[in-house]
Amino acid sequence: MDPIIAATHADPYPYYAQLRAQGGLVFHEGLQLWVASSAKAVAAVLAHAECHVRPTHEPVPKAIASGMAGKVFRQLMRMNEGERQRCPRSAIQPGLTMIDEDEITALVGARWVSPDADGLYKAMFRGPVCVVAALLGFTPAQGRAVSELTADFVACLSPLSDQAQLDAAHAAAEQLSGYFIELLDDPDNQSALLAGIRQRFAATSSDSDAMIANLIGLLSQTYEATAGMIGNALLALIQNPRWLNDSINIDDLVAETQRFDPSVQNTRRFVAAPCEIEGVSLQPGDVILVLLASANRDPQLNDQPDTFMLERAQRQSFTFGAGRHQCPGQRLALNIASATLTRILALKPALDRLTWHYRPSLNGRIPLFSQDTLLVTSG
Repeated sequence: MDPIIAATHADPYPYYAQLRAQGGLVFHEGLQLWVASSAKAVAAVLAHAECHVRPTHEPVPKAIASGMAGKVFRQLMRMNEGERQRCPRSAIQPGLTMIDEDEITALVGARWVSPDADGLYKAMFRGPVCVVAALLGFTPAQGRAVSELTADFVACLSPLSDQAQLDAAHAAAEQLSGYFIELLDDPDNQSALLAGIRQRFAATSSDSDAMIANLIGLLSQTYEATAGMIGNALLALIQNPRWLNDSINIDDLVAETQRFDPSVQNTRRFVAAPCEIEGVSLQPGDVILVLLASANRDPQLNDQPDTFMLERAQRQSFTFGAGRHQCPGQRLALNIASATLTRILALKPALDRLTWHYRPSLNGRIPLFSQDTLLVTSG
């Protein structure tokens, strides 16, 4: 076991506890990087000005730097510091916090969910992107196309992708950009979300490419993180089948799932200048693996952290990050996940018939379900 393999291990949490016991910020000889595992260390790293989201010498991964996916990546607020992070965030975040929950529920409810494992996959991965696409003003047909392209684009974010996947990601980035150019040129677009984003972007920048790149980024962040929340909440129900008979609050289920078994297990920070964190001297070029999932289970952050508590008071979590790079779409993602789970459970799924494995990933914990029989129960 190591802190990267742990992300897709059946139960990484005892191992995370061992790491915390060794110290909040320690060097891992095998991986040749620092590991932040305690809530205190994770908070300190995420807040530190010299801990950047990308290495100074490689702002874009070499594997995609020369293509369209790299061009998009270079402009994503989540992959930048300073003004290139603050300006897009100030344009996009306000609108995401004002989206009406009933509108999300209606958009999720309008999508057909077929009663089989393939339908479950589409509800987890494609459905959330279709919802965001609709909020931006795409038609249902355009939303389906955009969701398929987003599935191809996210491959550029994973170092596990092969060349064929990277080629598809470049092509998807090109096509997604085209879709957004047409959307922004459409005089009949009635999206209040898009109108607000455009207005706030115009106040700080005339760079339409940066706006389009970050709209693509909004779709890509929705794709995997929301799918993981939905999938891990279903795993919680599989492990606690009595909850299905207890009319549990789905919002509570999703909120506790994202703390207890988060879809994003870790992230990385790259030291840009000499600094000291938690008594540890760090040098430029040092890499820190930030174990968000471990921090969520730190008893210094949450009481009884290894107990899944639906009605948890003062729940705290690092799943969506913290500080300047905290995910701006947290509320939207939680609402989409809750509405989608409600839609899935309305089909009365036979969860005990599902088998699953975790999608290969260095930082994500996303279950993929399969089965030979229908998802719904008979009778």
